[in-house]
Amino acid sequence: MTTPIPHPVVSRDRWIAERKVLLAQEKALTHERDRVARERRALPWVKLETDYVFDTVDGPRRLSDLFQGRRQLLVQHFMFAPGWEQGCKSCSFMADHLDGAALHLAHRDITLLAVSRAPLADLQAFKARMGWQFAWASSGGNDFNRDFNVSFAPEDRIDGEVYYNFHMTPFPLTDAPGISVFYRDDAGDVFHTYSTFGRGVEVMMGTYNLVDLTPKGRDEAGPSYPMAWVRHHDRYEDAPAPACCGGAKA
Repeated sequence: MTTPIPHPVVSRDRWIAERKVLLAQEKALTHERDRVARERRALPWVKLETDYVFDTVDGPRRLSDLFQGRRQLLVQHFMFAPGWEQGCKSCSFMADHLDGAALHLAHRDITLLAVSRAPLADLQAFKARMGWQFAWASSGGNDFNRDFNVSFAPEDRIDGEVYYNFHMTPFPLTDAPGISVFYRDDAGDVFHTYSTFGRGVEVMMGTYNLVDLTPKGRDEAGPSYPMAWVRHHDRYEDAPAPACCGGAKA
């Protein structure tokens, strides 16, 4: 028998009154999110001087080719480094949300792409295991990950810190999670328009939005490692295990 969550129990009228107070806060948050989204779209762009070449199932392809005829490209920086047995659990949790979104995004002129440094054969094998359909390219032969601050060479570490999420911070692994957005104009030039890291990648975790509606919520307070409960979707079990990239801070 599970222990009930200690919580006030009130009349329906009081619940409605308190719900209305929360509703005002939710509406304010929605309006603030809309304002921040406008600021995000207003950010200046950076023209890329390097048209990175990736290893894909269709052979070597330049970044400018991966838009698939669309103007916008949304990249998940997926933590899967050369020599790893499998992709990061937390990045896999993110990726579990991609296939359902891909068709809808395509009709908003957006192509979805995951990028990792692991060899393409390893990416394809893991993709088959997980049953994913989205496009996944290997950046193992270029500097894309390092240039966008989601992979770190030994010389990138200064006193144990690397440049991640736009500041120097401790990060124990060679690869980190992130999302980057690019735009391709009619002349074929590619521009970097946006990147987000740390807890910013939660925009790709729709499951969290639903979890946040429930009484227990994320249940990640205290000593628990953030996202410690997450597993590869074919590996859920009772034994706890920390997520490989769950310790990123906002």
